[in-house]
Amino acid sequence: MRMFRTKPVEDVLAQLCDEPGEQDAPRLQRRLGPVSLMGFGIGVVIGTGIFTLTGVEAKNHAGPAVVVSFVIAGVVSALAALCYSELASSVPTAGSAYTYAYATMGEVFAWIIGWDLVLEFALGASVVARGWSGYLQKLFSLPTSLFGEESTVNVGAIGIVLALGVVAVVGIRESARVTNALVAVKVAVCVFVIVAGAFYMTRDHLSPFVPAARPVANGTSGLKQPLSQVLFGLEPSAFGIAGVLTAAAVVFFAYTGFEAVANLGEETRDPGRDLPRGLLGTLAIATVLYVGVSLVVTGMVDYRELNEGAPIASAFDAVGAGWASTLVSIAAVAGLTSVILVDIVAMGRIGYALGRDGLLPPAVAKIHPRWGTPYRVSAAFVVLVAVIAGLVPLAQLADLVSIGTLFAFVVVSIAVPVLRRTRPQLARPFRVPLSPVLPVVSALACLYLMTNLSLETWLRFVIWMVIGLAVYFGYGQRNAALAERLRDRERERSG
Repeated sequence: MRMFRTKPVEDVLAQLCDEPGEQDAPRLQRRLGPVSLMGFGIGVVIGTGIFTLTGVEAKNHAGPAVVVSFVIAGVVSALAALCYSELASSVPTAGSAYTYAYATMGEVFAWIIGWDLVLEFALGASVVARGWSGYLQKLFSLPTSLFGEESTVNVGAIGIVLALGVVAVVGIRESARVTNALVAVKVAVCVFVIVAGAFYMTRDHLSPFVPAARPVANGTSGLKQPLSQVLFGLEPSAFGIAGVLTAAAVVFFAYTGFEAVANLGEETRDPGRDLPRGLLGTLAIATVLYVGVSLVVTGMVDYRELNEGAPIASAFDAVGAGWASTLVSIAAVAGLTSVILVDIVAMGRIGYALGRDGLLPPAVAKIHPRWGTPYRVSAAFVVLVAVIAGLVPLAQLADLVSIGTLFAFVVVSIAVPVLRRTRPQLARPFRVPLSPVLPVVSALACLYLMTNLSLETWLRFVIWMVIGLAVYFGYGQRNAALAERLRDRERERSG
């Protein structure tokens, strides 16, 4: 049962300290505090979700009640963030959910989560890079042959990925500075949207707040039906309570990425104090901004007339405030830029953890002696994302990012009570209240949101997981560093 072997927490914690004889080996540098962590978190969270999904889900599933959908998704994210906070403060490692699963549930589950996180961040960065290219094309009237979805090779998407890849590889402190600057711009504009847009709101646009449920259009593929409706034989419908829940599962994409903060545990000066602040602070700020912006936008324009591609900018155009539309577009470019950068940084840390544990070739985990970053795996992921972003339209895969994130949240939620039972004496600077009740509620809430995603999303997710298991059984299981350490200990005991 080698695939269920667990990594001792002592081994995880030992990797965070210089072992004898290894004091000169390059390591990740502890340079981040709570403000920088919140900068990274907000940098990756506030982006495509608020700038595009607000219009899509209000128009197609929830109407003005998309505000409630954002609240539901935010609450579920907050439950998961509490679980992340306990584990990240106790075991502040670069692998986050991957390492937590390795220490509690077994190696094969750890690999699945690591593979799942690669999917989340790689596709997330690719989708956002294409969105960035499209916004830039509209803002400056650039040639559509090189920028936006009409291009055969999206040069704009490739260019931004490569440029930000250099920033991510050169150093975590440089990445934090760039991210914080971009975050300041887009948070300021989100506040502006709420304040300025409030003057253009009308009560009629918010009534009915929850539009009556109605059947979906004829000819809609059954693969696009939520899994919960397929399982229970329900007639496909939109709007009403079911529509609000479906929208909640989709706009959950807007919260994905906050867990990237947990991947920076080895680069945080005081993980026990700063990681919970970074995680929970990120979600609190994002939820307030999301609720405010979605309420204002659906109050400015009838939800049936919202533009799905650029709902916020178009809402200001519709009320005759074109100057505000331009400002929002600038904020969108800044917002999407920071999302790509944080996704790239997070992918590098996940790859570093997998390589350090031998589930990927150890050479990928090499740390640059000057920059203090996992430059090899980061550069490889940058090339991968650039190719995907340049050649493959991925806007339809936002649901796949959501299901990947929710799956990781389920594992993290389960890991909290498991680790409390197996390692009750482990120092926990932050503790989830009402455990195990709250972690169980978190896991069930994430599973429920997963069932509200489409059947085709589930099929794509299963295919990706099957590919990942083939890689694990073909390479990772035989080459895991844990296997060699366990053999060494067995030889010591027998000797």
